[in-house]
Amino acid sequence: MSDSQILYGIRKNIAYIFFNRIEAMNAINRDMLEALDKALDRAEEEDLARAVIITGKGDKAFSAGADIRKLNNSMPVEVREAAKLAIKINKKIEDFKKPVIAAINGTAMGGGLEIAEACLIRIAVKGARMGHPEVKLGTIAGWGGTTRLPRLIGRARAEEMLLTGRSITAEEALNMGLVHKVVEPKELIDEAIGVTWEILEAGPIAVRMTLEAIRKGLGSSVEGSLAFGAEYMARTSMTEDFKEGTKAFLEKRKPNFQGK
Repeated sequence: MSDSQILYGIRKNIAYIFFNRIEAMNAINRDMLEALDKALDRAEEEDLARAVIITGKGDKAFSAGADIRKLNNSMPVEVREAAKLAIKINKKIEDFKKPVIAAINGTAMGGGLEIAEACLIRIAVKGARMGHPEVKLGTIAGWGGTTRLPRLIGRARAEEMLLTGRSITAEEALNMGLVHKVVEPKELIDEAIGVTWEILEAGPIAVRMTLEAIRKGLGSSVEGSLAFGAEYMARTSMTEDFKEGTKAFLEKRKPNFQGK
């Protein structure tokens, strides 16, 4: 699949989605959101794609955020509808049944950072800057930033970023827990692939149930979350993968999971 603003392809069981507006720092407009939505649907439907890596084309930006020139000329109803679409897409990424990794190859601001925040894992290059400058434009982080950022880095730090509009370095983001790793630019995709395969080589049913337990648990009480963990552990014990994994451990060999 090749859209002028979104590029999509699969290589060795990983689907790659590229933001492709290099001349605009990969700023996101309505057409780009719709193309991203279609690319995610394709990645979810294709059995060959077992994980997704989202990144930007070029060496300057993951995405500078929403297209400000377009926003400036938009009616309030258009802003609302675009935000609703972005929220739907980011929720799709957050709830995706396959791992979604953000390879942050440069600047990630506003809506671009909100897409990264919805991903399972975020890896950034040295020199990347991240932030929510929306208040400096007279608006707010309405694509999910006010919801996800506090959950990722804590309320106090999130409030500072969201209320001041200050951008942070990749190293600051790492210290806050906003990104998982910071690497040299030439190492970014290899690092993202490496982390992805660490997940894919684990028991696929166990990975899926772990994600379900985490996601359901976050919306539940501590007691409810603990119950989900115990229930899903019991469910995995009924699978062939569980028998294979425990047997391989005892035999000191690599397990051969079949997802059954």
